[in-house]
Amino acid sequence: QVQLVESGGGLVQPGGSLRLSCAASGSSFSINAMGWYRQAPGSEREFVALITSGGITNYANSVKGRFTISRDNAKNTVYLQMASLKVEDTAVYYCYANSGGGYWGQGTQVTVSS
Repeated sequence: QVQLVESGGGLVQPGGSLRLSCAASGSSFSINAMGWYRQAPGSEREFVALITSGGITNYANSVKGRFTISRDNAKNTVYLQMASLKVEDTAVYYCYANSGGGYWGQGTQVTVSS
């Protein structure tokens, strides 16, 4: 079992920045990929970014060039640095970990509004 706890969400103006963190515990030694998904009101959950244990990254086209995912394997923590935020980035952001199965965090709200 893997437990994921996100932090760092909040309210930010368009063009601003936020950094999300997700700390893994439990059987975190077996984690392969970690990443972020988001779900806006009335929409399905969508992929945002992913990073493998070897540091290979993948991004959704909508965030490429604005968001950066990174990972500290020693701390079992994944980060999402978000810059040039847009109103359409408003969503609940969920941390994801692949460890023989998929695990999800509880989500953290990101609101981009003036």
